[in-house]
Amino acid sequence: MPQLSANAKAIPASGIRRIYELASELDDVIQLSIGEPERPVARHILDAGASAWNADVTHYTPNSGMALLRLAIANKLERDNHYRVDDDQIHVTAGGSQALHMAMSLTLTAGDEILIPDPGYATFAMVPKLLGAVPVPYHLKAEDEFQPSLENLEQSVTSRTKVLLINSPSNPLGVVYSAEKIAELLQFAARHDLWVISDEVYEYFTFSRAFTSVASLDNDGRVFSVYSVSKTYGLTGGRVGYLVTPPGVASTFRAAQEATVSCVNAPAQLAVLAALEGPQDYLVEARAHYGKNLEAASAVLDQRGILYQRPQGAFYIWIDVSHVSNGDVASWAEHFLLTERVAVAPGVAFGPAGEGWIRICVAGKTEPLLQAVKRLPSPRDN
Repeated sequence: MPQLSANAKAIPASGIRRIYELASELDDVIQLSIGEPERPVARHILDAGASAWNADVTHYTPNSGMALLRLAIANKLERDNHYRVDDDQIHVTAGGSQALHMAMSLTLTAGDEILIPDPGYATFAMVPKLLGAVPVPYHLKAEDEFQPSLENLEQSVTSRTKVLLINSPSNPLGVVYSAEKIAELLQFAARHDLWVISDEVYEYFTFSRAFTSVASLDNDGRVFSVYSVSKTYGLTGGRVGYLVTPPGVASTFRAAQEATVSCVNAPAQLAVLAALEGPQDYLVEARAHYGKNLEAASAVLDQRGILYQRPQGAFYIWIDVSHVSNGDVASWAEHFLLTERVAVAPGVAFGPAGEGWIRICVAGKTEPLLQAVKRLPSPRDN
């Protein structure tokens, strides 16, 4: 029998999905393992998508998306992200995941290396392997408040390195990089002539530090910026994101898009247009709710003496359970699920540096979240 490709077989199974699927077979589970907003989507967004389906707006769109939507995105980027682009630098994708995949497809050749954060979103390592490229982790350490170390990056770069990936606000860490830190990272990229991919999916959810778009500080056109409406407007199943590229990439992107998904479905694009141009109550209320949940859960962790990274953004808390996980946090998370009926994401799902840590999502209802946090074992219990 023929064999599946080596690239495909190199992709590891998701440690988060393992917990999620196990939890789906159990009753009365508090689900904190996946980043799924629970708030209902705003009615005007749902109506725009439904109207498009009912009006039979079901034909192909341009590879890079509808012109009206790309214009709305351009206006949003100038207003909220503080940088200007031409509309041919904006490309609508099937979620932020496809935007990330396309950014790597456009910048990596088989055998090339990409510097990725560890701990970091699992897809950062999965996509390069599918492309035959090599993900090289740069370790983010608790003693550095999980900020990138230039010394560590300098030790990781080689002649094969082509891309630096930055994620702020960070999933899973909740860290937000200062403008000064971003400028340092851009200088590093320029020094080594690297592309930069900036994952900014959680751009609107910051609490103790202002968000800075990497492209707003880019002076030489090396940044690919990844965005999504999944988290911003609760449209995780809508599968719409967008990639903002340096100038001169449009024709190459469109050819690659034609070879993959051709275009994003039209009704979803019109729903996102309504999201961007309509009332922003959902976003304002969601940010306030997440901030409230972060504060409430952090207070419980503080009371119980459990160490964690105090989140500056996104809607996760990164929690130290090394006092009970015995060097195998993946197995501990499964045991915790089976015994306490709480689903958490094991830290190793985000890279080897996540051993001894877990990530919980605070985007759901407050009371179940607090019940779950109270079930976490405290160092004082030992």
